[in-house]
Formats: sequence, structure tokens, C-alpha cells
Amino acid sequence: MAAERRPAVAGAFYPSRPDELARAVDACLPEAAGRKISAVGVVVPHAGYVYSGRVAGAVFGAVEIPGRAVLLGPNHTGLGAGAALDPSSAWATPLGAVAADLRLASRLRDECPSLKIDALAHAREHSLEVQLPFLQRLRPDIEIAAISLGTLNLDLCREVGTGLARIVRDDGEPPLLVASSDMNHYESRRIGNRKNGLALDRIRAIDPEGLFETVLSEDISMCGFLPVTALLFAARDLGLAEAIVIDQADSGDVTGDTDSVVGYAGIALDGR
Repeated sequence: MAAERRPAVAGAFYPSRPDELARAVDACLPEAAGRKISAVGVVVPHAGYVYSGRVAGAVFGAVEIPGRAVLLGPNHTGLGAGAALDPSSAWATPLGAVAADLRLASRLRDECPSLKIDALAHAREHSLEVQLPFLQRLRPDIEIAAISLGTLNLDLCREVGTGLARIVRDDGEPPLLVASSDMNHYESRRIGNRKNGLALDRIRAIDPEGLFETVLSEDISMCGFLPVTALLFAARDLGLAEAIVIDQADSGDVTGDTDSVVGYAGIALDGR
């Protein structure tokens, strides 16, 4: 295992002071109400908290958070391996360190042989880092394994997804699968809503091939569609029939500019 991963976007995407960060996360979490969803996996956005924190909080606040999670994110930086399992001993945030689950990481290596052990792909990537404070506030003892997917390859997504399904199926306390993605980028709200609707239709239907093909054929700039495609392969292998869209928003809700927006969607895959 490598050294602890240090925060890359504290003070930019979210507050760097622990007290301010705790307040920011808590403000995004809904008040507890009713029974929580026993989710196999979730899709959460990864913009700055001022833009997408409400949507991420709505999802994390609605689902049961187990003691372990597999985080799957895109590779925005282009650094490192195209399919990378992070080797860090822990991920630091202003709220403290989130330990890596060594047994889970080892199992991922066995089940998904295309994954390369590579810290560089994760070192400056924000898409998984921004999820950690939510998990820390809701489950302080959580442990994680982190995967970055940057190679445009449907078979790779299938390999990772089916491997995740085997892990979930075999484990007495299965990890939560967290796929990090924003939706369509920098087009008008009208165009974004149309494109996002096409992608969400495929996600609701648990159709990984359909999502992969739709994003490419419709030119949908959904940055984390590879992690979401892998999650859908896992969900389908586990027999899930439907995904639940919990919340949606776009950057125009904050900026007032609806001519160029980034979309956000929060989704849970109910395992009951």
C-alpha cells in the first residue's frame, strides 16, 4: 500500500476548514425522514458543493451507508492508467482520514484483472474526493476502495461491473457501490434536459449497453458515464430491475445562467 492520499481540491470544491466543511455537508443532507433505501449502488454528482452538493446529499441521506464502499469515478486529468485501482493506505480530508479496505482492494484485483494499481490516476482527481465528507459525516468508520475509469471500452466496464456483482453477492456486508458523474455539460438547459433524459432512461432501465451507446451517439457530455455503465452491469447481474432518480439540478439553479449549464442527477439502485 502507498502513502495516504492528500486532498487535491479542499478549499476549492469544498471548504478546507473542518468546521466549515462539516456545516457545508450537513446543510446538503436532508432531515432524516422515513425508512432509508437499502441500495446496492448510487450515482452522485461531483461538482463544487455550491452547485451539486444538494443532489449528492439527497442521495447519501436517503440510503443506508454500510461500513465499506467502492468508489468509481472518471479520470478528468488524463494522468495514470485508464483503469486504476488506488493503492493508498487512506484518503485524507479536512474531517480526517478514510481508511482503505485492503481486503476489498485485493478482491477487486482478483475479480477485475484489467485494473492497474496506480496512484497517479487518483492523485489530482476530484470526482471521488468530494464524496468522502458525505460518507464521513454519515458513517465515520467507513473504509473504501477507489477505482478510476478513463478508457472508452465497454468490455472493461462489463468486467468491472460483473466483478463488483460477484463481490456484492458473496459478501456478508456488501459494500455500497458509488459511481460519480455529472450529466451533460455546457449546453442550454433545454438541450441538457433532453440529453440527460435520454441517459436517465437507460439508467432507469438498468441498460449498460444502452447508456454507453446513447452517450456516444447523442454526444452527451456525461463525464462519468463509464463508472455508471460499470455500475449498471453490476446491478443487472444482481437482478435489479430499476433505478430511482432521487433528485436533479443544474448549475443554472445557482448562477441564473440557463444558456450554458452542467446537469446533476442523484440516483439510487434499490437492492430490496
